[in-house]
Order: sequence, then C-alpha cells, then structure tokens
Amino acid sequence: MQHTHKPIIMSIEQLCQLPRYNSPVVQVILIGLVCFCCPGMFNVILGLGSGGLVSTTAANNSLTALYITFTVFGVLGGAICNILGPRMSVFLGCSSYVLYAGSFLNYNYTRNEGLVVAAGALLGVGASMLWAGQGAIMLSYPPAESTGVYISLFWFIFNLGGVLGGLIPFVLNNDSVAQSVSNGTYVGLMVMMAVGTLIALLLVPVDKVIRDDGSRITSTQYSNALIEGWATLKLFRNPKLLLLFPVCLASNFFYTYQFNNVNGLLFNIRSRSLNNIFYWTAQIIGSIGLGYLLDHGSPNRRQRGFMGLGLVALLTIVVYAGGLANQLQYSRQHLPKPLDFMDSGLAYAGPALLYISFGVLDSMFQTLCYWTVASLSSEPESLSRYSGFYKGVQSAGAAVAWQLDARKLPLLWELSMICLLFTISLPLLGLVLKDVSEDTKANGELEGIMSSQEPGGEP
Repeated sequence: MQHTHKPIIMSIEQLCQLPRYNSPVVQVILIGLVCFCCPGMFNVILGLGSGGLVSTTAANNSLTALYITFTVFGVLGGAICNILGPRMSVFLGCSSYVLYAGSFLNYNYTRNEGLVVAAGALLGVGASMLWAGQGAIMLSYPPAESTGVYISLFWFIFNLGGVLGGLIPFVLNNDSVAQSVSNGTYVGLMVMMAVGTLIALLLVPVDKVIRDDGSRITSTQYSNALIEGWATLKLFRNPKLLLLFPVCLASNFFYTYQFNNVNGLLFNIRSRSLNNIFYWTAQIIGSIGLGYLLDHGSPNRRQRGFMGLGLVALLTIVVYAGGLANQLQYSRQHLPKPLDFMDSGLAYAGPALLYISFGVLDSMFQTLCYWTVASLSSEPESLSRYSGFYKGVQSAGAAVAWQLDARKLPLLWELSMICLLFTISLPLLGLVLKDVSEDTKANGELEGIMSSQEPGGEP
C-alpha cells in the first residue's frame, strides 16, 4: 500500500517546490496563465449574460458563429497543433480573443452587429487552436498517476481568471443598476487578453519538456498535413470517442441557459458580476475536489473514475432539481424585477446559490471528462487530436444552444434538453471508464500499430 501511494506523495511535493522551467508543472502553469487571461476573460463576458450588452441578439448570433467555426476547426485543431507545435498554436489562437472583446466595445459606439458576429466566427478558429494546444500540454505532460492533480492545477489558474476578471465589471459597474456594462469593462478585458497572448510565447517546444525522472514527453517531430488529415478522419471510427460524442455535446450546452437565462434574466449587472466571482470560485473548488478524488480516492484507477462519475451524477440530480424548482417561478413572458445583491431575504440568495451550484457541477463534469480523455492515451500527438475532437463536438452543442436561445425557445424546454443530455451522457461516460487501464501507454502502443498501416507511418 505504501508503494502505491508514493507517486501521489511525490506529485504533491513537486507542486510545492520551484521546478525546472522546462518541467511539466511549469508548462501547465504557463498554459493556465494563458487561459486565465484569454478564455478566462472571455468567460467574464459570457457570464454577464448577453455579453453585457442591452440586446441579446448580437451576443447570441456572435456566439452561434463562434461555435459553428469552433465545431469545424475544433476537430481540425489537433491536426493544426501537431503541425505548428503547441506553442505557436496557442499563440495564434490567443490573438483572436483581443479582437472579440474589441468588437463588443465597438458595438457600444456603433451598434455594428456584423463586426461582433465576424469576430465571433474568427474566435472560433482561434479558440480551436488554443484548446488543442492546451489539451496536449495538460493531458500528456504529467505522469499518469498525477493527471487529476495537474488538471485541477490548470483549472484553478484558469478559473481564477473568471474570479479576478469578474471584479472588473463589478468594480466599474458597482454604483449602477443598469443592464449593460461600461466601455471601460471591455478595455480592461482586452488588456488582460493581450497579456495572455504574450505569455503564450513563453511555452517551450514539446520536445524540450523533461519530466522529473529524466524522460522526455515525446521525441516525435512536428507532423504534416497528410498524416494529420488521415489521423483526423480516424477519430470518427474510434469507438470510445463515439461513445463520448453525447458527453462532448452536453459539456457546454448548459452555459447558454445558466449565463443568459438565470444570471442574465434574474439579476442586474452589478449582481451578475458578483455572482460570476462566486461562480468561478465554485469552479475552482469543484475541480480541486474531484481532481484529488480521481488521483487519491482508490489504489485502482478505474475505481477512482467510477467514484468521480457517481459523485457527478448525484450532484447533477440535486442541482437540476433545484434548477427546475427555480425555473417554474418565471418564463420569458413573465420575468421578475431584476434582483440586486442588496435585496434582503431569500429573493437574491436562492437563485444566486443555484447559479453557484451550476459552477461547482460544471467544473466537476469537465474535470471528469478531461481525466477520461487523458486515460485514452499517453502521446501528446494523440491527445491533441482527442482534445480537438472533444472541443469541436462540444462547440457543436454550444452552437445549437445559443441559436435555440436566440430563437426564444421556452426556458423550460431549454432546461429539459440539458437534463436529457446529462441523462444520456453519464451512462456512456461509464462505458468508457470501465475500460480505463492503469497504464495509458497501452492505448498509445495500439495506436502505433494501427498508424504503421497508414500513409506516411507514425508522425
């Protein structure tokens, strides 16, 4: 038993020391900081409901365009990352976030919805490149026994962006009960996104990363378009990825309802901003808790996966039962007066607690999904493709959700669709987890055998 827990103790000690610059933990911290500044600030805009604008139309159409392009390029993102390398893929992807925030600032002056939609479409391309690189770094760099710890470390830094970024609209709009944010809010977010783009240049090439035992992550050089095109097509005949298809669809589908129709419809701007600070803090807590369980809960890796799945399933039932009770109190046609955090009694506290609970569940579900994907292989080239598949299908679900909301689908129907996706997804996630091996290299070896039959051989 002592021998079983030794790698876990070592992983925690390593996280508390000052490691080498080219060590996996430093690279995961750097990608966390990148996502702190770029997707983290994007989440601030998203969490405001309607992007902080008075009208929901511009934001919904922009997000629909974003997730449509993200769907296409998300699946291709792994191929692009393997050709360019994670550092360049992340850097180019980050640059699109600044333009997106700038388009909202421009909308406040010109009411130019076309630019907001175009910026959203471009962000879909950029985000696919960023998240493919992030997936390769976060899932393949850590040793298998510490995957949950590293995912939690990334999620902590990433969601800290939502927490601290949420302070920007809260401070700038705290003396107002308006329903749109100030121009200074978007300027502050753009500055943070620009900083994240520069941090991406600090990442080291994947073949320079060395683990503490002296092993390198990979000796494979960057791939080419022919190999990556074939490998991308193979994703759609991988039985485990096909089982995860509904899971991917579900993993971002609920954001539209949570941000627009709970936080966006029930609260004024300053209260939405405050809610988001708690929402992203809850995400940090949820991810750390589940990440610890997935690494420490049992000596058996498969058992840890099922323990995580059981906890997520239980929390899903509890949280969405509360969501249903809350939703029965209002509709699009009968909206209550926007709540303010200074309101007394349960009027504010009840819906705010529900929104925070959504954050806890989201982070735990996403952590479990990433941990499951990481169990499929140990090779960064494969995991970048798997991450691209995950994000691409995830974005397809999000595109549908944002467009359904733009078309004013009844809120109870939106909530019902979310619950249906969870009901389908969780058992399928269990089917994938039952085949989790103690050694992810087994999957990598199988892929190598299959790849030897492809044009061009192993990348």
